[in-house]
Amino acid sequence: MGIYINKGNEGFRQIRNSEYVDKSGLIAVVNQTLFTRQKLSCVTRSRRFGKSMAAEMLAAYYDHSCDSRQLFADLAIAGDPSFEQHLNKYPVIYVDMTAFTSAGEEEDIVGNIQRKLITDVSKAYPQVSYNEGDHLMEYLQYIKAETGDRFFMIIDEWDAVIRMYCDNRRVKDDFVNLLRRMFKDVSAVDVFAGVYMTGILPIKKYKTESALNNFTEYSMVNPGDMAQFFGFTSEEVKALCSKHDMDYKEMEKWYDGYRIGDEPSIFNPNSVMQAIRRRRCSNYWSSTGAFSAVAGYIDMNFDGLKDNITAMLAGERCKVDPTSFQNDLSEIHSRDEVLTVLIHLGYVGYDWRSDECYIPNREVGGEMVNAVKANRWQHVADALQQSDQLLRATLDGDAVTVARLVETAHSENTSILSYYNENSMACVLAIAYYAAHGDYIFHRELATGKGFADIVLMPRKNVSKPAIILELKCNRGATSAISQIRRNNYPEKVAQYTGELLLVGINYDKKKKCHTCRIERARK
Repeated sequence: MGIYINKGNEGFRQIRNSEYVDKSGLIAVVNQTLFTRQKLSCVTRSRRFGKSMAAEMLAAYYDHSCDSRQLFADLAIAGDPSFEQHLNKYPVIYVDMTAFTSAGEEEDIVGNIQRKLITDVSKAYPQVSYNEGDHLMEYLQYIKAETGDRFFMIIDEWDAVIRMYCDNRRVKDDFVNLLRRMFKDVSAVDVFAGVYMTGILPIKKYKTESALNNFTEYSMVNPGDMAQFFGFTSEEVKALCSKHDMDYKEMEKWYDGYRIGDEPSIFNPNSVMQAIRRRRCSNYWSSTGAFSAVAGYIDMNFDGLKDNITAMLAGERCKVDPTSFQNDLSEIHSRDEVLTVLIHLGYVGYDWRSDECYIPNREVGGEMVNAVKANRWQHVADALQQSDQLLRATLDGDAVTVARLVETAHSENTSILSYYNENSMACVLAIAYYAAHGDYIFHRELATGKGFADIVLMPRKNVSKPAIILELKCNRGATSAISQIRRNNYPEKVAQYTGELLLVGINYDKKKKCHTCRIERARK
């Protein structure tokens, strides 16, 4: 058993000893690419979305130095026609690039990678000699020529070097040239049965072409036929919740919301498993370590980026063009590129059908709130911090306090959200009531003409609080807003609701630039 070659199946064995969601179908997808022109795969997804677990699974399946049959016997791949054909058939080279970036050898990191791999591989092939100074690829060619062995290579966190040394052009170029030499050389056709790279960022682009354009890429923006393996599907989370007596709706609120490719509902797998182990849903995202990068990107404020983040916190979606990003954190020049980075990091979801991004769930929303506060967007941060007080005042029927807090939020955010945009008041209200997301589900019904959007806050399951209907008026009076709610019956969202209702009418007087509020209690 080597350090980088023929590591065996112990990593995946430990994974199977814990709670495991069967993602072995990924193996069947990779098997289809072996010994074809599509055998080079680069699969990039956000932190804590199971990249390394997938790599360990593939290593255990392909590695010819071990017998992994029992590890896969009860999994989906065992029923696939390709299972026997490739099970434990290849020498596997497995490299986790974070091991090299953490060693602090920046000046000769690429040389260090080659030396350590050659040394380890030579122990597995002592009969094949090499010359001092040979390139790693040359040595693998010698092995193929003398033994006929063809390798399956796994590179975990391939972009760790690009991210760690984002300001060191020489190191980045040396590393990309190493990969070029390995995988763009014509001899790669003979040396490798297949290659599987993981990372957060897709392969770096250069001005003329991709550095490794013979790789098939699967990403958060374009996952291809691997979308279901990027996280947990709703069916998988429902099964976990049933097994462990957890509330699926609570899981959905906290960790769902990623629309990846044709998969309409993908959950953050690490957070789901943390919640199950700890028996409670909470924010487990902060341990990923990407917060500082997010805060820095937001503070750049390219082309109104702060407006976009604020709108997304309010439940809106923003248009994005993800095609211009060069997949290099040192080359960020526009709003679209920042939003594309956030998509790859998992801080915003992406819907390719509409080219829109959005905040996917409560966990990520909480991290975005932290970013706003850390970057001192004082007006938005104040509105978020006062949202607890606003919700309490609403539930207490304190119309005077509600009007005062709404007026503060509205007036202080006019630089971000125009007073005279018909949707702006509802957007401000969604920010002002941000604290309600814990106990309520927000529903926005956009008005037309000169009216503003209605907001309906429905209590979540097992929350014993009244539903809240907010009607927003301009120059009509708060009483008029209440009357309209009653006159038009109740919105469809509360038609089946039988508990207590709070009817909240808020009027904005454009001339006086002041707000009034009226709150009435009713039963559905």
